[in-house]
Amino acid sequence: MISKTVEPQYEICLNVESKAGRARLGLMSNQVWHDDPKRLLFVLSRYKFVSKMLSGKKSVLEVGCSDAFCTRIVKQVIPNVVAVDIDPAFISDYALFGNSDDWGIDCRVHDILTGPISEGFDGCYSLDVFEHIDPKYEDDFIVNSLGSLSSDGVMIIGMPSIESQKYASAGSIAGHVNCKAGESLKDLCEKYFKNVFMFSMNDEVVHTGFFRMANYIFAVCTNQKI
Repeated sequence: MISKTVEPQYEICLNVESKAGRARLGLMSNQVWHDDPKRLLFVLSRYKFVSKMLSGKKSVLEVGCSDAFCTRIVKQVIPNVVAVDIDPAFISDYALFGNSDDWGIDCRVHDILTGPISEGFDGCYSLDVFEHIDPKYEDDFIVNSLGSLSSDGVMIIGMPSIESQKYASAGSIAGHVNCKAGESLKDLCEKYFKNVFMFSMNDEVVHTGFFRMANYIFAVCTNQKI
């Protein structure tokens, strides 16, 4: 067992291991790290973007958190984070292996298509979820997310662009039934919000470039119409 480091400033690494043990990847993040490590970088970058956009908010809802491994990036700047997912396997995995008293993310099983979580959140975000929502239910998804927000709450939707799908792997596109072009996502969100700010993303880089060359798109929505 290693008891000290050559340079004393790195002994904090040993102290954290002694106190908290070694961190584990979540159920999905473990699979990603095993099969395509760089993709984990891309996902982490999406959560960093959300954390910057929502910084200063007090209470935020994540819709479709999977194993909530990356949610900690948002929790780093938001005091209260509730993360929900439709799949009990991921929420159970978080409860068993991902939960930490130092971070305190409230993870729950919930299908947003069945109704909102009425707690008046300051913000709501959903990453890599909307493309799995059947188009006939996409309005329910947004309306129920809105029902979870305070009147001045912010909503962020991030999803792969329709243009990216011809380059995606079979594993990446599995279950994708509703990818959109940037313009289409903006039009949909403008049904419910007065302000919709669009961003493009390629790999880990977020920018305001041409939608059709983006791998991934974000809609940052403010000022609800209803």
